Amino acid sequence: MEFLQQTFSVRFDYKVFFTTHLFSTENPGFREFLTVEKRSEIPPKVLFVLDDQVVSHHPRLLDDIKAYFKTVAGVQLVEDVVIIPGGEAAKNDEKLFYKIVDAVNDYKIDRHSYLVAIGGGSILDLAGYAAAVSHRGIRHIRIPTTVLSQNDSGVGVKNGINFYTKKNFLGTFAPPVAVFNDFHFLTTLQEVDWRSGISEAIKVALIKDATFFQWLVDNAVKLAQRDMPAMQYLVKHCADLHMQHIRSSDPFEQGSSRPLDFGHWSAHKLEQLAKFNIRHGEAVAIGIALDTVYSHLSGRLTREAMDQILQVIETLGLPITHPLLEVTGAGSPLLKGLEEFREHLGGKLTITLLKGIGHGEEVHEMDGALIQQASEWLKNKK
Repeated sequence: MEFLQQTFSVRFDYKVFFTTHLFSTENPGFREFLTVEKRSEIPPKVLFVLDDQVVSHHPRLLDDIKAYFKTVAGVQLVEDVVIIPGGEAAKNDEKLFYKIVDAVNDYKIDRHSYLVAIGGGSILDLAGYAAAVSHRGIRHIRIPTTVLSQNDSGVGVKNGINFYTKKNFLGTFAPPVAVFNDFHFLTTLQEVDWRSGISEAIKVALIKDATFFQWLVDNAVKLAQRDMPAMQYLVKHCADLHMQHIRSSDPFEQGSSRPLDFGHWSAHKLEQLAKFNIRHGEAVAIGIALDTVYSHLSGRLTREAMDQILQVIETLGLPITHPLLEVTGAGSPLLKGLEEFREHLGGKLTITLLKGIGHGEEVHEMDGALIQQASEWLKNKK
């Protein structure tokens, strides 16, 4: 059969900036970025999408943004901002997706303009998806405001919303043009959001960096007590590890391997079973605990390593089990989560387990009876 062969690659570049008080007029970072990025003689428009919880905790933010943009030449700020309810519920309501798309249309945001999202991971996922599909791609700037989004999801290339009650069923791989991590936003987080975001740091340390995991062990009490210098180090190092993985592996996940999803197969199912009334980070901590115990029971991980992992999770005030993840037999909702995860991967089941701290191993099947044993072990430990 005759055919034409087409092969090309597309280069993506973006920076992750670390700062404090991004919209202080004395902070030149955002202003300099927009000046350098300008691609057209026509002033680009900037549309903001804000997490309502961020607006509530930072009541001067809207005024600060407007004052800041008076110092930015050659850029047109859209005075009206789109305010979206924060939290995972934002990804369950497709009306919120269309609210952002309507704003893009109403304010004539084109492909030389910017859609800037300020909020937690759910708002960034939602806004990033809207930006990626509007005009086939509007330049998107992320300003994460939670620990989890600053150290993990906000610095990656994924966007999406939940659909058919399934986590991230609709979505895109579309890198932002920049990420600005403003540590000041972390100061107003609820205790649960401060702590739960650390679970993604535990995850990446366990599969990639034993030295970083030991740092987490040594600094767990400081982190639990909201020590900001410790948190700033965690965010920077975790973001660096996350970005290293993206650029060195499979950024758009065309294969079945997902090492950064360690602990996530059960976490995603737990979020669904709990009707998303649990923080993603809390679900991930529970998922890490389950797969850690499974790794030990399957002969991969020593008891000493398992105990150390569970201890750091608990020292940070994170849960290690949940009643909805108790396995009651072959028809258990948790076990059904394995098939749903395989479907989400788009290929054969690939789960990362631990051979040691800092060393992951991919497996393509899991023993249901052993999952049940791991679940019961965690339940009895509590």
